[in-house]
Amino acid sequence: MLTLFIHIRILDLLDIFFVAVLLFTLYKLLKGTAAINIFVGIVAIFILWKVTDALKMQLLSDILGAFISVGIIALIVIFQPEIRQFLLALGTPTFLGKYGKRFNFLSGWFEASYDTDTDPVVVACQHMSNIKQGALIIITRQNELQQITNTGVVVNAEISSPLIENIFFKNSPLHDGAMIITQNRIKAAGCVLPVSKKKLPRYAGLRHRAAIGLTEVSDAIAIVVSEETGNISYSTHGNIRHNIELATLQQKLASDLGIERETIEDETVEESVKKD
Repeated sequence: MLTLFIHIRILDLLDIFFVAVLLFTLYKLLKGTAAINIFVGIVAIFILWKVTDALKMQLLSDILGAFISVGIIALIVIFQPEIRQFLLALGTPTFLGKYGKRFNFLSGWFEASYDTDTDPVVVACQHMSNIKQGALIIITRQNELQQITNTGVVVNAEISSPLIENIFFKNSPLHDGAMIITQNRIKAAGCVLPVSKKKLPRYAGLRHRAAIGLTEVSDAIAIVVSEETGNISYSTHGNIRHNIELATLQQKLASDLGIERETIEDETVEESVKKD
């Protein structure tokens, strides 16, 4: 009779918990992509394999076991983009806060502040929004995106609204690419970004798709000014918020960069925009 009881240790419960977290994280990463159906199918086959093994169905268990063992190599090939995205996300400090609100208390340990002068960026975005001048500005955090910077033209200049507006001027040779701001300096312009495969609204253009694509695989902040509507969009963690106001842009940048702003500074930015 004693053999009918299952002995469950604390380590077994932890094992189940971590596997559940892993599966949920993978599901969140693959949700909305074509790979989600393959993922669900593989999980179903794995569960069936374990059930047949527990029921001592030797032949079926051996067949499913061989399929699982050989399929590992195929999985690496099929899920190469998703695995790369997962590993990149795992290396960012915001990973825990992004994929589970219950772990926000842990992600707070990794919070940092970044000394970036965002006022010229906000002013430039407002000016470009008024004249419907397209722009894509990337502000890095922990990951400085050196591989992305290398795809563009090195600028290495102080942040200023006139320089930002000149770079994204329609006749400028660098206006089509992205601007990278790192360590409070404009590092490069005309950079090429990875493009997201998410389904987006029809009004979202290539700049919006590139902004989402980069923030999916890094902890960077992306700001987009639409060339068609002049609307300002803000993207982090693979999500994008369209048509935000100037005050909201200031607040989001201050919050995500860990900058302690004062009301006087915000009023100064708004006054400079009104004067121009």
